[in-house]
Formats: sequence, C-alpha cells, structure tokens
Amino acid sequence: MRRLLPLLLAFSLVGCSLPTIEFQRTPEHERPTPTRPVAHAYGPPLPAGSSVEEPGAEEPREINTWDVEGSLRPYASPPDLQLTIPHIMERGRLIVGVDQSQNLLSFRDSVTGELEGFEVDLAREIARDIFDDPERVDFRFVESANRASALDNHEVDLIIRTMTITRTRQQEVSFSTPYLTTDSRLLVMGNSAITGVSQLPGRTVCVTDGSTALEKARINAPQSRILKTRSWADCLVALQQNQADAILSDDTILSGIAAQDPYTEIVGESLASESYAVAVARSDDYLNTDGLVRQVNATIERVRADGTWWRLYDRWFAIYLATSGPPQLVYRPEDPPLPPEEEQP
Repeated sequence: MRRLLPLLLAFSLVGCSLPTIEFQRTPEHERPTPTRPVAHAYGPPLPAGSSVEEPGAEEPREINTWDVEGSLRPYASPPDLQLTIPHIMERGRLIVGVDQSQNLLSFRDSVTGELEGFEVDLAREIARDIFDDPERVDFRFVESANRASALDNHEVDLIIRTMTITRTRQQEVSFSTPYLTTDSRLLVMGNSAITGVSQLPGRTVCVTDGSTALEKARINAPQSRILKTRSWADCLVALQQNQADAILSDDTILSGIAAQDPYTEIVGESLASESYAVAVARSDDYLNTDGLVRQVNATIERVRADGTWWRLYDRWFAIYLATSGPPQLVYRPEDPPLPPEEEQP
C-alpha cells in the first residue's frame, strides 16, 4: 500500500497539469446558411396548372364590350321545338357547361353534393321551358379557358359560366341577350393596405387564365406580377397563402369568394362594367343553333317578366351586392321572327 501512494500522487499531479481545451463559437456571419428542401424553398406550391406572368411580359389587348352585336330575338309565337332544336329534343336533356367551384354562381354544395347557384338555376329555367322539367339538364364542368372550344366541339349545348360578351368572343360563339351585369373590382385580405389599383405596383394580382380579368390586370396593374390560375377558388387559396396580394375580378365573383372567407373584403372603384350572357356554338354546316339562341332568349325574357330573375338575384347576391335590376335586352335589328312551321314559302 505504501508503494502505491507515490504512484497515485504522481498520477494526480499529472492530471492536474493537463491543458484546458477551449471551444470557440464561429461568428454568426461566417456560419453557412442552412438550405431548405427545394419543394419548400418558396412556401406552399402554387395552385395546380397556374403560372406567373412578370410585369410587362404581355401587351394588354383591348376588351371591346361596347361595339358588340345584339342577339337573336325569340320567336314571335311558341315554336315547335322538334323543328328548332331537334338534336336536344331527341336527346331528351340539355347539356350545360358550368363551373363547379364558383360560390353563389355555380358551385357544388359540400353537404348535398348538388350543383347550386344563380347560373345553375338559370340553366334549370331554360330546361323548364324546353321540357317542362327543370331537372332535365346535365351539367359538365368546363374550365374558363376551354369554354369556346367545348362549344365548338359540341361537348355541351350551352355555356353558362360568367362569360362576358366581347366583340372578339362573338367571332367564336353566339351569345344570348345579357342575364347579369357586373363591375370589376379587387378582393384583398382585411388587414391589407390595398384600397385600390394604385397600391398594386410591385405586388401580385391573381386572375383566371383566359378571362377578361387577365386583360384588365395587364391594363390596370402594369407593374404587378400576375398569377394566372384555372379557377377563382385557386385564387382564394393563393390569397390565403400570401402567394397573391389581390384578386381582380367581377363583383359577383368576388362576393362569392368573400362569402367563403370573412377575413377578405372587396375594395376599390369599379374598373369596368360588363355583361354575362349564355354562350352557344355558332351555326355551321353540321348544326344550326339559331333556334337554340332564340329559345334561351325566350327564357331570359320570361324570368324577367314573371319575377324569377329577382328571386334568383335576392337568393344569391342581395346580401353582398345592390342592383338596379336585370340588364337591358340587346337584340340585333330584325323583324320579329316566325317559327319555322309558320314561315311563308
């Protein structure tokens, strides 16, 4: 034991003489910046099918809504529909292209799964006058950018999907007389500093691709990025996720979006007034659609006269918007047309 004490004392002295190791912190400005996964580098992904247009990338095109041709008048007396719209009568139902996510206008109820809205109800009124049954209508979802092609390819008989009458579009489709008039404005988050288009430079504006709102964004917000989506519902998601600062659209569309998010509000003065109409394929060698246009106009006149238009408007929009009533009937100059069976040889 006496021999071990000197050794333990020696080890103890050696241990006390070991050098102290100091750990120095790397200055913050010299530390490498941690990288996030690419999928999350810029937050949530943009809505599927959307794209961003940089300021000034596209020259705005004129939206000619004033120099438009009037529609075809309804027949002077009730026609034989087997002669005027034989393809629809033979099929036994009307096929209508609509949206399925545009709240208040045409949307699918999350509880019942049924399509509802002002435009859906109008389609049923047209079916009522053709078949005496408002349920004899098949609805097909059509994206905004594909409305004209769906008619041209005869995938649907009618498009009732917030389609504004413009001179350019009249070269592609035939229109009914207007059924709804709207004003273009902005929708923003309630805590936003945006009160109008003057606050848009340097910000991002969301619109649907192929809509007249796209040209309005190019005209009214030339210094803004434009997020182009496939639907207005996608624009709401982009606004909620801070991927867009404002949505530019018609107040009827914006009211439906605002009804889904109480933290949003419609702001700014009217940028333009436009009218929606039912779109029909232009007549060609394969199919004469003039009788269908006249039939749709007969329904629009009827819902104006019997108060149905007001009932529909009050049901869907009265809480959010004021109106002076249904838009003016707009027809091209022609004598009151006679049904085919009454035409003189």
